[in-house]
Amino acid sequence: MTNIRNMFPVSRRGFLQGSAALGVSASTGLLLGGQAQAQTPVRGGTLRMALAGGASADTLDPALASASVLFVMAHCWGDTLVESHPETGEALPSLAESWTASPDAVEWTFKIRKGVSFHDGKPLTVADAAATLRRHGDENSQSGALGLLSGIKQIEERGDDLVITLKEANADLPLVLTDYHLQIQPEGGVNDPNTAIGTGPYKLTSFEPGVRTTFERNTNDWRDDRGYVDHVEIIVMNDSTARISALSANQVDFINLVEPKVVPLVSRAPTVQILQSPGKGFYSFLMHCNTAPFDNNDLRLALKYAVDREALLKQVIGGYGSIGNDYPVNSNYALAPTDIEQRLYDPDKAAFHFKKSGHDGAILLRTSEAAFPGAVDAAQLFQQSAAKAGITLEVRREPSDGYFSEVWNKQPFCASYWGGRPTQDSRYSTSYVSNAEWNDTRFMRPDFDKMAIEARGELDEDKRRALYRDMALMIHDEGGLILPVFNDYVNAGTTKLKGYVHDIGNDISNGRIASRVWIEA
Repeated sequence: MTNIRNMFPVSRRGFLQGSAALGVSASTGLLLGGQAQAQTPVRGGTLRMALAGGASADTLDPALASASVLFVMAHCWGDTLVESHPETGEALPSLAESWTASPDAVEWTFKIRKGVSFHDGKPLTVADAAATLRRHGDENSQSGALGLLSGIKQIEERGDDLVITLKEANADLPLVLTDYHLQIQPEGGVNDPNTAIGTGPYKLTSFEPGVRTTFERNTNDWRDDRGYVDHVEIIVMNDSTARISALSANQVDFINLVEPKVVPLVSRAPTVQILQSPGKGFYSFLMHCNTAPFDNNDLRLALKYAVDREALLKQVIGGYGSIGNDYPVNSNYALAPTDIEQRLYDPDKAAFHFKKSGHDGAILLRTSEAAFPGAVDAAQLFQQSAAKAGITLEVRREPSDGYFSEVWNKQPFCASYWGGRPTQDSRYSTSYVSNAEWNDTRFMRPDFDKMAIEARGELDEDKRRALYRDMALMIHDEGGLILPVFNDYVNAGTTKLKGYVHDIGNDISNGRIASRVWIEA
């Protein structure tokens, strides 16, 4: 397992200049890095996964994909134009075999790979890639990638090339296109986005939302370095105890979101391996900045000072992570700020800001086991630490099923988690710029939006670092994000599960577990 401190192996300027002058191209065999090269993959068998993060409201439309189950499913059947290296985070070719940028990083040309077919036999074309991006970037789209694509001015088809012209410079555009919502579909999925027809390693065979999904190997896959199993079965198990029992009984090969408090117990089984990966994900409590009483910044500050981060890290997630500071990036992001004073648990400061806010009475905090491993315990610990500041939190446990469709991004104060994003820009564009579809703290500041645009196109690393520091500080001081901890990803599998790649990009091997692992007979 490698803890990468910086996403880019070379400087942004060097990367941009190299890609502009030579084009970017690499073998897809680089995707596994050095982690699995010493093992020889075995083909065949069925990969059985019990995953939390599914609901009866789930849909196959990748634009609407959220939570773990749909994240993994999207990477079973689909491919994006660009992928990211699991160890360094750098952009790697996928359906776009190479790309070049204009000197000002405004116009980007992506050469679309030839000889690739969709599951229905239709050949992949530049038009399919263009239509996909247009659908997700439409201002009326509900896509989770809408904020990421908002900077696109024009998408053109020029022969075998896809040409993207931006409103402002963005040296991170290839990494933006790694977002898991942007699975390339025939004709962009405009007519029917729910077919799950893509170019990925597996074909969909059944889909029962919130229950079970199955895939079979795509025998016409354009790559030979993935898709080792014959069948994939994803079973939705939002209950932690049920997942652990299924793994212990050898009914499944992999489970996600293992609660740290049960790791010692689970790891005793000789047939079980703990799969712990560091990354950029975090556990959080979210306040809507435009909804009373959270529209008062003193109340928001009171609650930020009222959470005992050290206690939460130790007691709830067993030390499997690091302390957060109420802004959504850590040192695994390139150009992340390092000098913002750490906010500590301070009941006196919490009481001061609470009194200054003028609020009186209990504050309702919604939580669920679906929010993140230990989220109910975390909310109760928050309740206890806030009480020492004279703040009363009413903790309401919500059902796991439907939590991310009925509570998250709808209710004004709730527990939640976020996986990582390739860059700081994509992190902020996904959920902090004013027009982001998933602005789950309702943080809407024109001055913040302006800085995000400026940072996106800034080619001077020192200036860009300074802008990102100002953005982080604004969220730290005035935002609706309470971020106590960045979590390690703690999953588990049987000892027969081989080839698991610890990916800095996101949990469950950046959603690509089914592509990368195999089952030892």
